[in-house]
Amino acid sequence: MELFFLLLLVVLMAIALGSGFPVAFALPGSAILTIGIAAGSGYLFAGDPGAYFSHGGPSQWLSAGVTNFRGIYWEAERDTLIAIPLFVFMGIMLQRSKIAEDLLVTMARLFGPVPGGLGISVVFVGALLAATTGIVGATVVAMGLISLPAMLRNKYSVPLATGTIAASGTLGQIIPPSIVLIILADQLASAVDQAGSLRQTLYKASTGELSMPSDYSVVSTSAGEMFLGAFLPGLVLVGLYMLFILGFALLNPKSAPAVHEEGTFTRAFAGKVVLTLVPPLALIFLVLGSIIAGVATVNQAGAIGAVGAMVMAGYRLRDGKRGAYSPAILAILALLGLAVVVSFFGSVNIKLIQTSDDVLALVLAIIAVSLLLIAILWSGWRTLKFEDTMRGVMVETAKTTALVFIILLGAAMLTSAFRAFGGEELVKNFLQGLPGGFWAQFLIVMLVIFILGFFLDFIEIAVVVVPIVAPILLADPEANVTAVWLGVMIGLNIQTSFLTPPFGFALFYLRGVAPAVVKTLDMYKGVVAFICLQLLALGIVGLYPQLVNYLPNRSSLLSETAPPPKNPRLQYCMETLIYEDFQQNGDKILSAIQSVESIDMSYLPEDLRDDVMDGLEKAKEAMPQMEAIHQAEAEVAAAAGAYKPVHTQVRAIERDARRLDDRIADLQVIVDRSGETGIYTAAQGERAQARIDELKARHEALMAQIPSDWQDTYTTFAKIQKAEDVARMTYRRTVDQAYEPIAELKAILNGADLVASFKPELEALKAEVPTLDPKAAEEAISAMRSRVGDAEGTSDIRDGLNEARKIMRSRQPNAEEAVAEIDKSIAALDADLAWRRKGAEEILPQLETFDDAVAANIGVRAQNRLTTDMALDVAGCLSGHRDISLSF
Repeated sequence: MELFFLLLLVVLMAIALGSGFPVAFALPGSAILTIGIAAGSGYLFAGDPGAYFSHGGPSQWLSAGVTNFRGIYWEAERDTLIAIPLFVFMGIMLQRSKIAEDLLVTMARLFGPVPGGLGISVVFVGALLAATTGIVGATVVAMGLISLPAMLRNKYSVPLATGTIAASGTLGQIIPPSIVLIILADQLASAVDQAGSLRQTLYKASTGELSMPSDYSVVSTSAGEMFLGAFLPGLVLVGLYMLFILGFALLNPKSAPAVHEEGTFTRAFAGKVVLTLVPPLALIFLVLGSIIAGVATVNQAGAIGAVGAMVMAGYRLRDGKRGAYSPAILAILALLGLAVVVSFFGSVNIKLIQTSDDVLALVLAIIAVSLLLIAILWSGWRTLKFEDTMRGVMVETAKTTALVFIILLGAAMLTSAFRAFGGEELVKNFLQGLPGGFWAQFLIVMLVIFILGFFLDFIEIAVVVVPIVAPILLADPEANVTAVWLGVMIGLNIQTSFLTPPFGFALFYLRGVAPAVVKTLDMYKGVVAFICLQLLALGIVGLYPQLVNYLPNRSSLLSETAPPPKNPRLQYCMETLIYEDFQQNGDKILSAIQSVESIDMSYLPEDLRDDVMDGLEKAKEAMPQMEAIHQAEAEVAAAAGAYKPVHTQVRAIERDARRLDDRIADLQVIVDRSGETGIYTAAQGERAQARIDELKARHEALMAQIPSDWQDTYTTFAKIQKAEDVARMTYRRTVDQAYEPIAELKAILNGADLVASFKPELEALKAEVPTLDPKAAEEAISAMRSRVGDAEGTSDIRDGLNEARKIMRSRQPNAEEAVAEIDKSIAALDADLAWRRKGAEEILPQLETFDDAVAANIGVRAQNRLTTDMALDVAGCLSGHRDISLSF
């Protein structure tokens, strides 16, 4: 019966959407109706309102829907959605102020002389508008009104013209900043949590171990990472569009002729190009650049974009009039002033003012910020006064934002109902039962999304389909895909929903503004080629995940909050790169180790000298141990060829068997609660018991399909795999033990001057202690002890101070005895300083040379962060997808 109500849910939703009922109410309405009908049927026919639910009851799933409602608004982790109204405001402001229109007209004249130049200009402007507006309807309408007549007038092929405009208008869905990417990031954040739990459960069931290694965990994503991930795929799509139009024009010049306009390339036109093109590019740089550089969050970048769009609208609405650019010039001067203050004085913090320079920096910063606020308010006043622009933009922003959020809320209720009737488990079982593993599942999901794009808008697909399928795909360890890659792939696929006939929204928008001479069939013909290009882009990004993953990884590893080199997720890639370094520079590294071994260290403290020599011995073991890792990897790869098919077969059988176990457990509850005192009738209990017996028989039949030698096969491969794990852990311990004593010795020798500065302070303390009362003396000694502790390797010096402090805090304080102990500390300091200074002169330069040779390989795990070069290499390595399924 659960399947019947699941089908009823889908049918009700389809009828509501097909009849034109608002999506925002169709989604939750169909969910509430289905839950109500199922509850009523269960009460009437089975005496239990929850009888026809997969698990739980109607109140549980209705309350789950309400909980999802609350989650949209009140979960702090989901504040990314705040960026939606900001980016919507930015886009509508640029549309209403006719900046988009200026771009189209100017770029059309600029690219006109090139074969297919008008079409290329439409794609170029579509990409720029996508990066500044992201509003598909407004972009398609604007380009349809301005470019389509010009293209038809210049004898462009009608299908090519309409296809170019429709496809270029949809670029806002994938080129950041994009509302689609924000919504996908929000949905995937929840999906990652579910996927992590699924993968942890799978690891425990497969290996029997309670904890999964952290480098096998599913990595979450954010709107900022989605923006970075979609940037290169968006450029790939733009490039494909332009190459197609250029190739079409070269092969068929009559269908896309060059347009030569007299007097185009003049000084006045060049100025027009600069004034038209530079501000939008600057806004893109500020918005995306601030995210990429880690200066601003997505929400902050959205605020920057909204303010920037308002400043641009402020001068465009006064175009041609005196003082039109005054607010913009004032804003630019203010920003330059802030940049100068930051570059000369660093960060400005009113709480940390200490010097006159700090005061000057604060005053200059206040002046610059004040000028910026004046410019913003001035521009805002203009948009409010002229053509009632601000009011129109705010109303449209409120409408669009409300639409998005209401659909999100409705989809939350629909998802709860879908899960209530076992829909999620049904989808999961179907996908995981497909032959071909992850890629078969992925292709089916992509095909379903593509087909849904014929009928549904991107928001409905993103908020209904993604929460159901994303956890299943992300949890699969075979491909081990990242959430940002999956999000971008879905985003590229969703983009086709605007183009696919017969319900492509971009086609509707264009049909509304196209002249009567343009037939709808021509529009359908025109978009076919661009749909194929989108599918080609989808294939390229699927084959080369580095296009998506590299920029987010690069940004993460180069940011101020970059993970330390000991982060488990980085180790596999770091060790791959270090192996290559050892192969290329092994002789140089060994020479550096031997050079340090030959240094006379006899005058160093014995324990320190022994630690250094032990570290050097460990350093010499690092390269052979790395070679052992490489050999272990090769043995695993060799064994995996024969093991993987058997592993895949057995894990699939075990997965199906676990499903039967879960179903048996659910039915056993019915059996246990049936009878005169139970909530189920005796007949229901008997039917459940019969079903249990049937499922147990199926379970036994399934388990019988497991090869008889499976356990031996698994044990043999596990030993080979364990040898690789042991080799890696041994190497990591070795290099940590190898580099730590060297780093400690460097810090000690570098601290010679600091230690020397303690002697006058100790002498002053020695003279001061007899004059102080015991409590004050104890505090003075403690302060000096802490001060000495700031230098590495000063335990001998601190010993005397420790004893002096004990004396002064005892029941019978004795200043003379305390002074004697301070004398011991001074003597220890003199002895310490002698070998420190000698070592700083003789040993330290050679240690620096040694460090240059090993810091990026043997010593990399001990660094605070990766070097820029290594961070870039690791980012490139992490950008691929590594199959880890054999560890499950």
